[in-house]
Amino acid sequence: MSDQQVEKKTVAKNSGLLRSSAVVGVMTMLSRVLGLARDVCFALFIGAGNGADAFFVAFKIPNFLRRLFAEGAFSQAFVPVLSEYQTQHGHSAVRALIDRVSGVLGGILLVLTAVGIFAAPVIAAVFAPGFTVDEQKYQLTVELIRITFPYLFLISMTGLAGSILNSYGRFAVPAITPVLLNLSLIAAAIFYAPSMEQPAFALAWGVLVAGLVQLLFQLPFLLRLKLLPRPIWDTKDEGVRQIMTLMIPALFGVSVSQINLLLDTVLASLLPTGSVSWLYYSDRLTELPLGVFGIAVATVILPSLSRIHADKGQQAFANTLSWATRTVLFIALPATAALMVLAEPILIALFQYGALTADDVTMSSYSLRAYALGLSAFMLIKVLAPGYYARKDTKTPVKIGIKAMVANMVLNILFVAPLYYYWQIGHVGLALATSVAAMLNVMWLWRGLLADQVYQWSSLFWHSVMRSVAASIAMAVALYALLPVIGDMATLAWYQRAGSVLLLCALGAAVYLVVLALSGAKVRHYRAA
Repeated sequence: MSDQQVEKKTVAKNSGLLRSSAVVGVMTMLSRVLGLARDVCFALFIGAGNGADAFFVAFKIPNFLRRLFAEGAFSQAFVPVLSEYQTQHGHSAVRALIDRVSGVLGGILLVLTAVGIFAAPVIAAVFAPGFTVDEQKYQLTVELIRITFPYLFLISMTGLAGSILNSYGRFAVPAITPVLLNLSLIAAAIFYAPSMEQPAFALAWGVLVAGLVQLLFQLPFLLRLKLLPRPIWDTKDEGVRQIMTLMIPALFGVSVSQINLLLDTVLASLLPTGSVSWLYYSDRLTELPLGVFGIAVATVILPSLSRIHADKGQQAFANTLSWATRTVLFIALPATAALMVLAEPILIALFQYGALTADDVTMSSYSLRAYALGLSAFMLIKVLAPGYYARKDTKTPVKIGIKAMVANMVLNILFVAPLYYYWQIGHVGLALATSVAAMLNVMWLWRGLLADQVYQWSSLFWHSVMRSVAASIAMAVALYALLPVIGDMATLAWYQRAGSVLLLCALGAAVYLVVLALSGAKVRHYRAA
């Protein structure tokens, strides 16, 4: 095939990826908007006190394990093997693989869930050691963990279903499924939390119900594909063994950012009350662009890269990676600039109601800016890691993941102590260390892909990035100049706060796009490598 034919084929393929990414992005945007509404309810009913800190720890532990089993290591190991079975074997072989994978994964998760419920006091002490000095806060955390921990099994099986649907091009269903979690938690916060002595219990039960609803929602779509799992415990199956072999090292690789965030929670529990909550609220806003776009692109490129690798399309593989990195930076760079400038106004508009105080918002704005510095890195990790997993290379990412975790721990020590001692903002050091560690992670991932010759620099990449950097700076200057216009956000009604922030974001986006256009950027630059 000639270079011209390869280029035409890549344009068509990347146009399809862009459409699929857009579908996932729209569905995820709906989920994230509801997620913000959910977090507004959290701020209103539990604020940033003992109950909030306890709930966020209890929710984060199974959620963290879910990201390892469902969205992280398992997905990165399962999808390439499933794609290979689709390409080289028939439907019956695919179905047999799914039956055995669901049996083994489900069995392991059931045991892990039982252990988690029984060992909740130990888990609370390990992941929130600072809570042990406050018996009431510690016992509350233990009770909440016992309620939320079964969510791990339910949502991980939901993740298995989603991986199957993604591999068959059904991206919309898994992307919209998280909406059900947010709706469940919003309902729990509004209808049940006010009547309970400790509102955090209502939210914990909302998490458990959401896990069941999300799993049941996806089953009919698997039935339509004739791939509804019939769990079989068979650890000797070749496909299961291959997935397990790929999954074990991948636990560290693609999920390193989540491990770093969990380490932040451990250290934040040792800081003043509210630190865990401040990090939660700021991390949620960073997750918005990451989830809507970074994860959307990563979701659609893994099956594509896996099929390209199976077909031995080396140039198409490199082109797809180039498209993915260029596209996520198109969003990440202006999002970083906007969060740096608008951190406090956005937090006030969304969360400064009810139990969340002005001081809580100020503290959260500091850590939000620190997380925002690493946003491009967080998004790039999502699209660079599949460049290894699609080739069934899990050893390289695990080495990089371990180095990044060590770097994060060292940076925590370097950043937290002085920031806490001099300015009482130790939680900001945790966020900053996470961002810098993510940057190192990206650097090492990129270097490995270049060494393997599966990623190639291009003039189009550098021109696109430089245009985005210039446009983002122009946007940040414009937003900073417009800030005095909105005045004191805290004195405005909720709809005035929301309107002001939305107007600023719209004006910022307009400046960004106009400067991009004036610099020569074209839509076709984001359709082909």
